[in-house]
Amino acid sequence: MTSYSIEPSGGPFGAVVRGLELPQDLEPSTVADLRQAWLRHQLLVFCDQELDFAGLEAVASAFGEIGEDPYFRPIAGERHVVALTREADETSPIFADVFHSDWSFLARPPSGTLLYAFDVPPVGGDTLFADQYGAWEALPAGLRRRIDGLVGVHSARRGYAPSGAYGDRDVGRSMAIVSSDDAYATERHPLVRPHPETGRPALFVSLAYTIGIEGMDEADANALFGELYPYTVAEHLVHRHRWEPGMVALWDNRCLLHAATGGYEGHRRELHRLTIA
Repeated sequence: MTSYSIEPSGGPFGAVVRGLELPQDLEPSTVADLRQAWLRHQLLVFCDQELDFAGLEAVASAFGEIGEDPYFRPIAGERHVVALTREADETSPIFADVFHSDWSFLARPPSGTLLYAFDVPPVGGDTLFADQYGAWEALPAGLRRRIDGLVGVHSARRGYAPSGAYGDRDVGRSMAIVSSDDAYATERHPLVRPHPETGRPALFVSLAYTIGIEGMDEADANALFGELYPYTVAEHLVHRHRWEPGMVALWDNRCLLHAATGGYEGHRRELHRLTIA
């Protein structure tokens, strides 16, 4: 059995795994250990990996069935792997720089996301993560009671409808994004969801995808969101992940939000992505 270590990141959550060569070292006992570490730490980072597309799929498959990525075209010749690319001379707005849980507008949102650092700029391009267990725990008792039992309305329209941020007006972007009228559809999820594996309650709301609250008019819903959002991204709950070449990050969409950052103008950036159903 391969010797490896799992060490806390030093941030509010997250852990760094060292000593494993992915996917070769993913024996069943190792996967079971890593899954428990993932549930405990919410974000696992694997250092110094060299993964082709098949290897990346093998890693994702060790943690669950590979999920769908609507509105992205995969890399040519691949079924699932998506390239999150920004060219050195690109001037379009940074992609996914609003905190969100991936694809929360689906009936069954993905449990996790796997991202591999293929081409990393020398500066910038960090990913921010925010702990939604902690956001729930930080809510005042009165605000907890007010949102208990409320159901959020989620939609991809702000990003992926033809009228959205990545729709008809979005030009000069290197990523293969496909907008669609399907993005106007809605799904409903409780504002507070118990994690299906840990049982811990977490907020499940984001500026990117939560567009309303079931049974509440727009003005009242927006006012409530205005109260909730500062708790979802409070500074003490946010971990800044700095990418290095060959890093793999696996995070839990059921209890984390994340957002991209810029700061690497003039440099190319490409990460390869899979979601876990």
